[in-house]
Amino acid sequence: MSQSLYDIPVNTIDGTAATLRPFEGNVLLIVNVASKCGLTPQYEGLKALYEQKQASGFAVLGFPANNFKAQEPGSNEEIQDFCKTTFDVTFPLFAKISVVGEDQHPLYRALTEAQPRASGDGPFRERLKSYGIEPNPAPEVLWNFEKFLVSRTGEVVARFAPNLGADDASLVAAIDAELAKNA
Repeated sequence: MSQSLYDIPVNTIDGTAATLRPFEGNVLLIVNVASKCGLTPQYEGLKALYEQKQASGFAVLGFPANNFKAQEPGSNEEIQDFCKTTFDVTFPLFAKISVVGEDQHPLYRALTEAQPRASGDGPFRERLKSYGIEPNPAPEVLWNFEKFLVSRTGEVVARFAPNLGADDASLVAAIDAELAKNA
C-alpha cells in the first residue's frame, strides 16, 4: 500500500477536511454505517464498545454510505442528528462516502485491498440471496456495517462481516489482541 491510511483525505461529518492522522497510534474499527438498515441498531453496540475501550487507545470511526438499497439517504446534518438523538453516538462520524463501485472512496479502496475477505460473511451472503439481493463479490464491501480493524501502526489486520455485531466474540478478541500490542 503506497499511501498510509492516515494520509487519505476524508471529511468529518460537519464537512471539515481531515485525515485519520489524529488517530495514529490507536486501534481503529472503521465501519460503513447507515441509518435505515436492519443492522442500524448496531450503533448501540459500537458506541458501547468505543466507550468501554477508548481509554485503552481504541476508536470506532463511522463512515455513512448510501450504497446498499438507499439505506443512508440523508444529508450529513441529518445523519449526525439521527445518530445523536437515536443512539447518542459518541464516536467520530465522517461525511457520507461511497464504499463500493466506480466512485469508491480511496479509504475503502485501501481497506478492501488490504483485507479482501471478511471473516464470517458466508451466512450474511446467503441471507442477502434469500432476499433476492445479489451480494457484491469479494473484495467489495458486502453491506452496511462491515468492519475493518486497523492496528496501532496503520495496518488493516482484520475484516468482519456486517452481521457480526460489536459484541461478537471474534471481533472483541481481535480488538483486545491489537490493544495488547504496543505501538
